[in-house]
Amino acid sequence: MERVRRKYLLLILLSGAIILVALYAMVKGAYDMPVEKALLALLGKTDNASRIVVFNIRLPRVVAALCCGWGLSLSGLCIQTLLRNPLGAPMTLGISHGAAFGAAVAIVVLGAGMAWVTTAAFVGGMSATLVILLLARFKRLSPAAIILAGVALHSLFLSGTYLIQYIAAETELAMVVFWAFGDVARSNWKEIAILATAVVLFTIYMMFLRWDLNALASGDETAKGMGVNVERIRISGMAAATLMAALATTFHGIIGFIGLIAPHAARFLVGEDHRFMIPFSAVLGALLLLTADTLGRTVIGSGSLPVGVITSFLGAPLFLYLLIRSNQ
Repeated sequence: MERVRRKYLLLILLSGAIILVALYAMVKGAYDMPVEKALLALLGKTDNASRIVVFNIRLPRVVAALCCGWGLSLSGLCIQTLLRNPLGAPMTLGISHGAAFGAAVAIVVLGAGMAWVTTAAFVGGMSATLVILLLARFKRLSPAAIILAGVALHSLFLSGTYLIQYIAAETELAMVVFWAFGDVARSNWKEIAILATAVVLFTIYMMFLRWDLNALASGDETAKGMGVNVERIRISGMAAATLMAALATTFHGIIGFIGLIAPHAARFLVGEDHRFMIPFSAVLGALLLLTADTLGRTVIGSGSLPVGVITSFLGAPLFLYLLIRSNQ
């Protein structure tokens, strides 16, 4: 009982850290303002310039970072558990680069506007999902083979994107590269609302499956012995997780390592019980992405450094650290 109480206390502390980082992100930037002024702006009780900065620039960025980090981390947790593979993540299954390939085709080949680019990116991400689900359903691939299929798709889509970049004009090339860099500042309130709704629904779905996921973590035979329909849970869970990752990538580009690191960090803190891993993964993913974006905007890049670059740069050593600690 004491251990459970400590876990809840730690979750509250991590949630408090999110609030503190969010407040810092609201007040810091090219136009600094006191915390009191930012809070008054949220209530609509300050000058027009402060309200514009808060509601049109900083608040959407904060909410987008929280939703995107939350969704990607839960997607990674679901994939890792269903495939029983610690390398399971949206990037390793080719979803992220499938979306990038779709965006590149829309920009260079079709000459489409940004609305159609977003649609093409979603189609590209879901095409990787569809291939994986079809292989899993009809070819009866093992979880390890599904990861290998995802790596192959990752390489295929990446090569296709490079080919399109090679034939693109300078302006088109710049647009493709800009889209591929993860950036939580590019979405509007409508897209944020769509992503937030998907995140809430996916979180509810994950909590509903928490006992089945605990059983699957012990192996397929153990789960079947407990009455879990392993094939149905694996297919439906993979479909939901990859849809979540495809939406996040469609609106914000490729953001690496969040879906891989946050579940491992949660596992390191609270163990394998999905009753705790789900909320911890979600909170850690949101905190990591919001912190990375705030660093890139206020400390490192003065607003010009995409968050996808920071998560990849910081994610690799952090992941190695977690591996070393877990091994010890």
